Amino acid sequence: MNKYLCSIILLLGVYAFAKAQSQNSQNRITVTVVSQLDQEPLLGANVFIKSLKKGSMTDINGVATLENLEDGTYELSISYIGHKTQIISINLPSQLEYRVVLEESKAQLNEVVIQSTRSTRTFKRTPTRIEFIGGEELVEKNAMNSTNISMVLRESTGIQMQQTSQSSANQSIRIQGLDGRYTQLLKDGFPLYNGFAGGLSIMQIPPVDIKQFEIIKGSSSTIYGAGAIAGLVNIQSKTPGEEKDMDIMIQGTQALGATANVFYSDRNEKWGTTLYASANLQEAYDPDGDEFSNLPETKSITLNPRLFYYPSESSTLWVGINTTFDDRTGGFLDAIDKKSNRYTQVNTSSRISSQISYDQQLNETSSLQFKNSISYFNRELQTPNILFTGEQVNSFTEVNYKRSGLKSDWVLGANLYTTNFDETSINDRDQEDTTVGAFINNVTDLSDRWILETGLRTDYAMDWGLFALPRVSLLYKGPGTFTSRLGGGLGYKIPDIFTEEGEMLNFSGISGINKDELDAETSYGINLDFNYTTPITEQINFSINQLFYATAIDNGLLLTSTGMDTYSYQNADDITLSRGAETNMKFTYKDFKWFLNYAFIDTQLNFLDGNPQKPLTARHNAGTVLMYENEEWRIGYEAYYTGNQLLSNGFETTDYVTMGLLVMKNFKWGHLFTNFENFTDRRQSRFTPTLNVNSNGVPSFNQIYAPTDGFIFSIGVILKPFGTMEHHDDHDDH
Repeated sequence: MNKYLCSIILLLGVYAFAKAQSQNSQNRITVTVVSQLDQEPLLGANVFIKSLKKGSMTDINGVATLENLEDGTYELSISYIGHKTQIISINLPSQLEYRVVLEESKAQLNEVVIQSTRSTRTFKRTPTRIEFIGGEELVEKNAMNSTNISMVLRESTGIQMQQTSQSSANQSIRIQGLDGRYTQLLKDGFPLYNGFAGGLSIMQIPPVDIKQFEIIKGSSSTIYGAGAIAGLVNIQSKTPGEEKDMDIMIQGTQALGATANVFYSDRNEKWGTTLYASANLQEAYDPDGDEFSNLPETKSITLNPRLFYYPSESSTLWVGINTTFDDRTGGFLDAIDKKSNRYTQVNTSSRISSQISYDQQLNETSSLQFKNSISYFNRELQTPNILFTGEQVNSFTEVNYKRSGLKSDWVLGANLYTTNFDETSINDRDQEDTTVGAFINNVTDLSDRWILETGLRTDYAMDWGLFALPRVSLLYKGPGTFTSRLGGGLGYKIPDIFTEEGEMLNFSGISGINKDELDAETSYGINLDFNYTTPITEQINFSINQLFYATAIDNGLLLTSTGMDTYSYQNADDITLSRGAETNMKFTYKDFKWFLNYAFIDTQLNFLDGNPQKPLTARHNAGTVLMYENEEWRIGYEAYYTGNQLLSNGFETTDYVTMGLLVMKNFKWGHLFTNFENFTDRRQSRFTPTLNVNSNGVPSFNQIYAPTDGFIFSIGVILKPFGTMEHHDDHDDH
């Protein structure tokens, strides 16, 4: 009896102990993660216990849950992009709920401070819709093309890089179907290249010294003045940090090209410096086998030193010099090699520009800035029958005052812009313009949900008149992570002969601008977008941005025929109307990121019968990018679809798909990479000829609607003598 009783008691004890152990192993903790800046929940923060290899992501309320945790003490890591990682000790089962406040990372905030709107607000509190490209994405795009910025811009939704010449490979940026002259290019807030310098601008901006791109689509002349009818691209350069930084990038391609880039920065208490140098050599490349170059023979050198002086903690002065020397020769291969006198096109250009900027923090809430730049550009374009040479000198001077309050920020300022083009081959196309302007901009928090931005610029352009340019944007911050922005404004552009149509004709036979007969181009536009982010599962996060837009241009500049091989500009008698939609989606899962985008671009020429679609503008464009990234590897696959386009003669082109693959291995000393760009070898010559040659051997060129260079394989190395620094990938639409 006692024997059975003892057995029963022992079994009951074992059961109770096992049940207790089972209950102990079922600990469930919740972690709420918020931002220190605004105490808002952070969606998609990573909560991880390394010793157990167990983690979770926060939901829309900033809450992450970890289950089936045994009793004990663990180190819990909480991380989020743009914030300092925090590690806390948790003790189970004594505490099962935790609240973590993440501090914004100063290093990361330096990368994502938005300069384009002139305010110091973050993305979340900026009513203007801005697309930001920086961090790891720039590293990837640099590896794909280290010679110029065309790759970065081309793969942004709704942006097209339009090649205007097969001989010189010139490219022009088109935002939402509008010509390149309607996009304003800035670097560090200074107007970059336009007018005579515009045709080669994209090809002469190497990307390795760039920290971030900020893209505003739609009429933006209120912010920086004339030219931003389609939008603006503000390129922010790297500045000296607390530690030395150096990048040495060497890249070669199977298409007979080689590029070397060097960037160096250093700083002490009072002085800092950055130095950027780039050299590109390209042999004439003919993948078609038609004995005509698809990539021109190119020799290009860029040098950009900048010196920074910090008189006090509240002031910064920097000066910079930018020089580019570029020589391009395209045409028949034997003529490039000086073995015949057949057709070649030679573009020789030099560019020298200076920048000076002084920032003074007056007190905790206000600051004053002065900046000035002077740029000189010289170009000679020569074919067997054409010689077009000239010089352009531009100057830009601005002073602005900023004041930031608890709920309202103000910016006001004035600027002077001059441009002087002097043609040395034909004297009747010289042009000189001077514009003075004043602007004011305000951003006000109407409530916790609504933020309003208003602005007004008034420009007086000599010979063209007075332009009043209002602008307004409204931000709604909904529950959770939903936001919406509605904005619109006016723009204008002073006419000059340097259009895409003029570039295609090598400016031959084109009359100069008649200021007595032409009016400035003007525009009005509106944007509406929606943003939403949500977790699909504990480890899969999803975000979407949907944009709708419309831009109308009055007095559009048209190049019309006036006789045999002669042309002149006139104003259109009706509007050019560009409207459409852009969709951007992003999925994240552990080390994987998947991007999907689609752009519908409907650009109608209402001044022509039937309101036809603008030539060389595909209505439908789509793309997908799949990235795998960890500490050792970065692997990316991309595919882009371009729909049918109309040529000027009414011919409808075929649609096509291009694909690319990037593989990068990360080391402490830098990166090794290889890139397979357009590895399916889609090029226009597979669909229709890019040129025709008559019986006398004289070529005529067809419009370019697809890549002409085809598959490009490259391999390269990025050396970092002072070690790799942590980057954060970001491509956001706000």
